[in-house]
Amino acid sequence: MARIAGVNIPSNKQVEIGLTYIFGIGRSTSKKILEQAKVNPEKRVKDLTTQEVEKLKEIIEKNYKVEGALRAEIIGNIKRLKEIGCYRGIRHIKGLPVRGQTTRVNSRTVRGNVRRTLGSGRRPAGKKV
Repeated sequence: MARIAGVNIPSNKQVEIGLTYIFGIGRSTSKKILEQAKVNPEKRVKDLTTQEVEKLKEIIEKNYKVEGALRAEIIGNIKRLKEIGCYRGIRHIKGLPVRGQTTRVNSRTVRGNVRRTLGSGRRPAGKKV
């Protein structure tokens, strides 16, 4: 099991897929990294040599912001938006969708799966005398 950027990469996965277990690396970035390191993307992680693992570690550390540093940057960006009081910051504070999605019907997951009203919304008529 290879350990890159503080993450244990599953040994039975292909290297291209295994690198995506690192926060901040997706499929396209993984392909670029493997191309730079000249490693076969279809090779299994358990079949990598120590030199190949070191080469991958070196490329990721030099060129990409991953894991803790990336998480800290994202948190800092959100904090800045909240502090300046912009629209996106206010949406973050309220826990609502930030990127323009409608909230009338959808966005239940971001609002905590709230189901307030059922039916037409009309009030029932009072008792007849």
